[in-house]
Amino acid sequence: MALIPATILTGFLGAGKTTLLKRVLTEAHGQKIAVIENEFGDEDIDSDILVRDSEEQIIQLNNGCVCCTIREDLRSTLSDLAAKKRKGELDFERVVIETTGLADPGPVAQTFFMDDEIAESYLLDSILTLVDAKHGNGQLDSRQEARRQIGFADQIFISKTDLVDDGTVEALIHRIKHMNPRAPQRKVHFGEVPIAEVFDLRGFNLNAKLDIDPEFLNADAHDHHDHDHHDHDHEHGEHCDHPHHHHHDDDVKSFVFKSDRAFNPAKLEDFLGAIVQVYGPKMLRYKGVLNMKGSDRKVIFQGVHQLMGSDLGPKWAPGEKKTSKMVFIGLDLPRDVFLQGLEQCLV
Repeated sequence: MALIPATILTGFLGAGKTTLLKRVLTEAHGQKIAVIENEFGDEDIDSDILVRDSEEQIIQLNNGCVCCTIREDLRSTLSDLAAKKRKGELDFERVVIETTGLADPGPVAQTFFMDDEIAESYLLDSILTLVDAKHGNGQLDSRQEARRQIGFADQIFISKTDLVDDGTVEALIHRIKHMNPRAPQRKVHFGEVPIAEVFDLRGFNLNAKLDIDPEFLNADAHDHHDHDHHDHDHEHGEHCDHPHHHHHDDDVKSFVFKSDRAFNPAKLEDFLGAIVQVYGPKMLRYKGVLNMKGSDRKVIFQGVHQLMGSDLGPKWAPGEKKTSKMVFIGLDLPRDVFLQGLEQCLV
């Protein structure tokens, strides 16, 4: 049986996750979707949609605090769903997991990699984060969970842009770009998002997608210090049209490492292993295309927290510049430790 794609939908209370979900469930795309809800409070998918879409097999997990209890529940829920699908008792093609407004998507994502049974049934497709344009800045200022959700995202949707002026929206987009340069951002109106921008984004596949993803390769387009890895994040203010937006010194930040020299595979493995041991809980997402000594193929690597994986990608094309590029997104990560350590792993 083909792997069942799964999408994690996250975002703060009021950002419009339920509106987006309703839209996805009711749009005539002919797909059968199982929704796993672990939202509690006012934003539960209300009963009218539960009744109307009963054939969608919506499972509600209303069991209090998500961060503490959901991992086991999610695992068993996913396992039950897959078993029922195999037996023909349930008919669905994909799963959407809606997390609570305060959840850290990390443990939810890790469930798909840590458990063999789940990994054999599901393919984690991507993490989508919704941000409310009206309250987003305040939420990012006051709640680390909101900042983490930005750091984890493969795709960011900004809702309620009609309620604020363009300058406010641009400032928010600019701020988010600093936190997570690899997630494309899109403004959405009342959850009206084409299905193509919600599903099959392949944010987690270790494959060539990473290689050709222009957003990823331009991750430091707003950082013109390519020649110098150690630019200490000069607030990027001198390159930006909006220097006044830089009073937000967010703890979720990203930085990019680039080199035209090949990595020594053993050194790199040791260094990354050590880094993940120490900083894993603060490492939200990290990805890279690597040039390894002795390999004529690109090595694609990525991780979430302590879980790291790599895979052989396509061959380097004749005449293609063999540049390694890695992006790290995390909470107060010691940039210099990472960049200098990686530098020392080069041949």
